[in-house]
Amino acid sequence: MTARVLVVDDNIANIKLLESRLRAEYFEVITANSGFEALEICGHEHADVVLLDVMMPGMDGFEVCRRLKADPKTQIIPVVMVTALDQPSDRIRGLEAGADDFLTKPVNDTALITRVKNLARVKQLTDELMIRITSTDQGGGGTELISGLGSNEIRGKLLLVEDRPATADRIKSVLEDQHDVQIAVSEEVAQGLLGKEDIDLVLVSLDMDGHDALHFCSHIRSLGKTRHLPIMVLSEEGDEDRMLRALDLGVNDFIERPVDRNELLARVRTQIKRRRFSEYIYKRLDERVEQASRDALTGMYNRRHLEEQLQGMISDSFDTDKGLSIIMADIDFFKSVNDNYGHDNGDQVIRQFSARILQNIRRLDMAFRIGGEEFLIVLPKTNAKRAELVGERLRAIIEDTPFKISEGDGNITVTASIGLTSVVSEKDTMNSLMKRVDDALYEAKKGGRNQVVIKAA
Repeated sequence: MTARVLVVDDNIANIKLLESRLRAEYFEVITANSGFEALEICGHEHADVVLLDVMMPGMDGFEVCRRLKADPKTQIIPVVMVTALDQPSDRIRGLEAGADDFLTKPVNDTALITRVKNLARVKQLTDELMIRITSTDQGGGGTELISGLGSNEIRGKLLLVEDRPATADRIKSVLEDQHDVQIAVSEEVAQGLLGKEDIDLVLVSLDMDGHDALHFCSHIRSLGKTRHLPIMVLSEEGDEDRMLRALDLGVNDFIERPVDRNELLARVRTQIKRRRFSEYIYKRLDERVEQASRDALTGMYNRRHLEEQLQGMISDSFDTDKGLSIIMADIDFFKSVNDNYGHDNGDQVIRQFSARILQNIRRLDMAFRIGGEEFLIVLPKTNAKRAELVGERLRAIIEDTPFKISEGDGNITVTASIGLTSVVSEKDTMNSLMKRVDDALYEAKKGGRNQVVIKAA
């Protein structure tokens, strides 16, 4: 994979060394000699990962990281602290500043490339989601979406996969004040819990007897439900090969034994925050997709959504052999409503008309506004005879109850013409059904309006 990496260090020799290693793996590299320059670059140029030296004059790496994570424009850029310091207290300080990972000098080439690749994948996935959201967001701005990412008030549901009871209890005792922790003593138990529980983070021991923990992590990544679930592995000190292999498989983070309490809490908090952020992004994306499929005036589905759904519903009717019918309804003489009472009152009639349709169809039916005063209802598992009863009931409900408007006496009578057709053979397509129902509606209007006409074939 390729990504753009910003290397920040006041030592030119260190920059050149990291730059050459990254370029050998086809990363694009940009550089900065100070914290101030790094902030300026991140604010105005694209970066997928920042490699940030801790000990710099003027502004150290901890302060640079804090500022990057406090700014909505740069908050989602992964930061790797590159440091000669190797004490838990230093890692905790970096995590509290918002760092995503650490590299200790002298930097191991394999560790460097593995961490950068792992974090670049996360960043690029986030970028894709943000682009999809902001492209459908009429407000145009996306930075407000991540304004709450820095909150530390997060309680998560954790699954700890560890077969040594004493070790599992010690880790649980560290976490349970801030999180809900379940313990699985085997992969099989863990898979069962993942299948039925909404887990925020999986912590997996790499040293379980008789279990291939890396295979289990790979299995989590292969399933749709857990593909994006954060995974943290617990490894023995010095077990770098398996830890790097885990990162290469898509594991999000690791912690070495003996586990430092504060570092564990900080790393778990970071992963839960990312999980919450991802959930929020996906929720916003679902909302945008839903909005794009709805008619703004009535809340009904729109023509675009009809075109996406109808052919599939027709195919389903072949498989179930239970039929499918469609009804097309058009408000009679709607132009005169707008001409005599104004467009605002016309909109009121449209809203009330759609409300009556929605109130008188089943949950499995789907209603669409496909034109100005034209509506379509898809009736799964419904033959022509049953659909005719539905169409006649709707026609009567429209005619019998006056529509409220803001002008004159406040009520007007409205009628509707209705066309109807059903699936008759496996040769039927969306186009053939739409043609037949449109012909049926035309005949209803031509025949005097305020009536239901069936077009069988």
